[in-house]
Amino acid sequence: MAALEDSAAARRAAELRTTLHRLGHHYYVLDAPLVSDAAYDALFQELQALEAAHPQLRTPDSPTQRVGGAVLDGFATVRHTVPMLSIRTETDTGPSGAQAFDTRIRKELELPETAAAVEYLAELKFDGLAMSLRYEGGVLVQAATRGDGEYGEDVTHNIRTIGQIPLRLQDAPPVLEVRGEVYMRRADFEALNARQRARIDAGEKGEKTFVNPRNAAAGAVRQLDPAIAAQRPLSFFAYGLGEVQGGPHWSSHAAMLQSLEDWGFPVAQHRRVAAGADALVQFHADTGAQRDRLPFEIDGVVYKVNSLALQQRLGFVSREPRWAVAHKYPAQEQSTQVLAIDVQVGRTGKLTPVAKLAPVFVGGVTVTNATLHNEDEARRKDVRVGDTVLVRRAGDVIPEVVSVLPQPAGSDTPRGEVFTMPRSCPVCGSAAVREEGEADYRCTGGLVCSAQRKQAILHFAQRRAVEVEGLGEKLVDQLVDGGLIRTLPDLYRLGFATLAALDRMAEKSAHNIVDALEQSKATTLPRFLFGLGIRHVGEATAKELARHFGDVDALMDATEEQLLEVNDVGPTVALSIRTFFDQPHNREAVQQLRACGIHWPAIAAASDAPKPLAGLTFVITGTLPTLGRDAAKALIEDAGGKVAGSVSKKTSFVLAGTEAGSKLEKAQELGVAVMDEARLREMLDGGT
Repeated sequence: MAALEDSAAARRAAELRTTLHRLGHHYYVLDAPLVSDAAYDALFQELQALEAAHPQLRTPDSPTQRVGGAVLDGFATVRHTVPMLSIRTETDTGPSGAQAFDTRIRKELELPETAAAVEYLAELKFDGLAMSLRYEGGVLVQAATRGDGEYGEDVTHNIRTIGQIPLRLQDAPPVLEVRGEVYMRRADFEALNARQRARIDAGEKGEKTFVNPRNAAAGAVRQLDPAIAAQRPLSFFAYGLGEVQGGPHWSSHAAMLQSLEDWGFPVAQHRRVAAGADALVQFHADTGAQRDRLPFEIDGVVYKVNSLALQQRLGFVSREPRWAVAHKYPAQEQSTQVLAIDVQVGRTGKLTPVAKLAPVFVGGVTVTNATLHNEDEARRKDVRVGDTVLVRRAGDVIPEVVSVLPQPAGSDTPRGEVFTMPRSCPVCGSAAVREEGEADYRCTGGLVCSAQRKQAILHFAQRRAVEVEGLGEKLVDQLVDGGLIRTLPDLYRLGFATLAALDRMAEKSAHNIVDALEQSKATTLPRFLFGLGIRHVGEATAKELARHFGDVDALMDATEEQLLEVNDVGPTVALSIRTFFDQPHNREAVQQLRACGIHWPAIAAASDAPKPLAGLTFVITGTLPTLGRDAAKALIEDAGGKVAGSVSKKTSFVLAGTEAGSKLEKAQELGVAVMDEARLREMLDGGT
């Protein structure tokens, strides 16, 4: 009887492992869950109970081995059967870096100028921790860090906690070493640091925030306690192979990556087969433009000769392959010294501490200022005058101080004083207060404060609002400091004579400003609402308010309850809008701006306009015949639909044009409906 029970338990455990592996792959890799979390948990707990009752059924590839386990005393050393070599880095971060690599490859291959372009596989250079995963008989038996390339550390206990990494493979070679990168997604990193800050604020000892996703990922992998590693949200991308015994014979790097996907490994979709130097330059530029929108950190791209036969022919130089190169972007982090800490006053009165820095070249520009965000953050990082700090700048993001670097060993130079936010506005002297539950101090001066007045005008005149071309900071400083502008409508009362009389203002420049002010009167309701500078109302919210109410008068008279009916408007935003329009001077400013000639096309209110795409979610990919991406997005949103950036099971339709890429493939894989521009127009016209 006992033998029969053991046999039934073994069969059930095997069934549960197979089912949980399949569900986990769909959840972690495909981002397409097949069952609810509760249903998954029930199966997982059943397997845990079976293994507790029958310990002999617990296998290395069991999903239960992703968490828990014994705490190690240290890391065992692993010798890589196939060395984990580093890739040469191209020091030229410009387009000529890609051209130089192609020139070297053609020279090494002794190709004449008339020969066809060399085919490359261009992919991302992840900013994470290199990892080698060894599978024997389809089961993950070992995970090791790169180390010095020949010897690494055995971190199998922690790698098993990463949901994206398969514990068992189907139809894989008898021995398979998969090389890839362990990393942490930006959103996961921010959430981790938020939890760490909450622990610090609660008084927990020994807690700290992490400097960047790479350090956080590396620290998680090197935890001796796998239970701690399991709490850190790690991810994985596969990009190469080490030792392989048996299995397919690939002709190209691209084909090998496809096999990795087929075996269940996550492989970055942002990759491209590129022929010749120009295609590499284009990939580098395209990726750079998208870099800050990627959900994870990269510090460059990698070019590899696609043909494996040519890779073998090119071979290696020293410990680097001749057939690959890393083409980086300008560094986004650099160290420099804090010269002073000033306080800036923003458009809404927010006081922001700003570190004045010794000039440093970071993220492609010279940086002299970096935000400290607020008093709490400045104190948490303990930034003081004289400190050497790590500064980060990514894309258009305002540079920030990431952390204070340790003083040199043996230094006895005393540090500056701890930063304290002033309790009065440094511009107008009005009281600076911190509202309950807020992290920021704010000046109470309102438009009495010239700093707020200047920022309000610049915000109103920016390109994404009503756009007054040529109205920059220096001119606004002159107009406000000279008492010529106190409210937004004063802008439109400026005449040519007043502008021409300003210092360093030529007659032609004065005419240009007058013309720009006249042109700015023709705007749109969303731009106008955004330009008013209502706290918490960004461009997206301004569009939703315009669609819902159709008219500024209806919006100004709306109750909080009516505002809450607007898509994406919550209690905080509704209260902010209501508070803004409850101020007589704000309502007066709106009326005066309209009296000055500001106007926009009429919009049908949401209650009156049909919404043929209401409740539908679209993803746009490729080049459409007549519509640009922004125009297509606007049409969809105006018809009640939503536009998402990635394809998932929740996507209703993928709108595909020519040269559609991985998003189209993902839609076909998930069974998501695909449409062209003509079909979209039919739906917009009321077709089904």
